[in-house]
Amino acid sequence: MIYLKTFKLSNIKNKNSNIYPFNVLKNKELNVFLFDSITVLYGNNGSGKSTILNIIAHKLNLKGKERSNPKVVGTLDYFEEYAAKCEYELGEYENGQTIYRIPENSRYIKSEEILYEVRKIQQDAVLQESIESNLAREKGRQIAKDFLQTEEGEKQFARFEFAQDKYSNGETTMQILEDNIEADNLYLLDEPEVSLSPQNQVKLANEINEMSRYLGVQFIIATHSPFMLGILNAKIYDLDTKDYKVRKWSELENVKYFYDFFQNRKNEFEKR
Repeated sequence: MIYLKTFKLSNIKNKNSNIYPFNVLKNKELNVFLFDSITVLYGNNGSGKSTILNIIAHKLNLKGKERSNPKVVGTLDYFEEYAAKCEYELGEYENGQTIYRIPENSRYIKSEEILYEVRKIQQDAVLQESIESNLAREKGRQIAKDFLQTEEGEKQFARFEFAQDKYSNGETTMQILEDNIEADNLYLLDEPEVSLSPQNQVKLANEINEMSRYLGVQFIIATHSPFMLGILNAKIYDLDTKDYKVRKWSELENVKYFYDFFQNRKNEFEKR
C-alpha cells in the first residue's frame, strides 16, 4: 500500500547556509521522491537521512516528529518554515480512489527512541533482580518467591518481569518495533537496525517485507546497513549523490566496501 506517493523538498534558500536544515541540504539538486511500499533513504553520516525523515514527519504532522530546539535562536522558525513549503501527493486505494489523509496511527520512529527504550528495559531488568535479591535477604528466598506470585506482587512487578523477559531474549529492538507497528499505516523508521546483530537485521528486514506485503504498511526507512539493504524489497535513494539517484543495493558505496573487505580476506575463510 502506498499512502504517501510523492514528496518534494522545498527549493527555498537562506543567506546563512549554516542554519538547519539548509546546512544539510546545501549543494543538492532536490528532486521529487517517488515512494514505493518500501523506500530506503541510504547515505553515510551527514547525508541528511534523518533530516529528510523529520521534514516529512513535520509536513504530515506525524506522531514522533522531532521539533528543532527553540533555545537555538531562529532554528525552530527556519525548520518549520522550510517543512511548510515542501509539497507532497497522496496515493490511491486499490479500487482507484484517492487517499485523502495519512492514516492517523502513522508515526516517525527514531533510532534515539529505540535506544532509550532498550536502556529503560535493561534498567528495569537489573532493578527487578535487585528487588528480588533484597526481598530474599529480608524475608527469605521462599517468602520472596511466594510474594511475587501473589496478585499484589504480580501487579507490582509485572513491568519488571516484562522487561526482564524482553531483555533476556536478545531481540529488544525488534520487539519494540513490532509493538509499535500496526496494519494499514505509514511508518518512517530512522535506522531501525540499531543495536541488532547481522542475523537479526536480516530477520527484521524480512519482517518489514512481510508487513508491507500482507498488512498494508508503507515504510520509508533511513539506513546504511548492507544487511537491511540486501534483504528489503525496496526502492533505494542514494543520498550521497548530488541528485539523490535511485540505485541497486549492490551499487552503494557502503555495500561495496563490505564486499571488498571480505573479498580481501576470503583466504582466511577458505583455510578453515
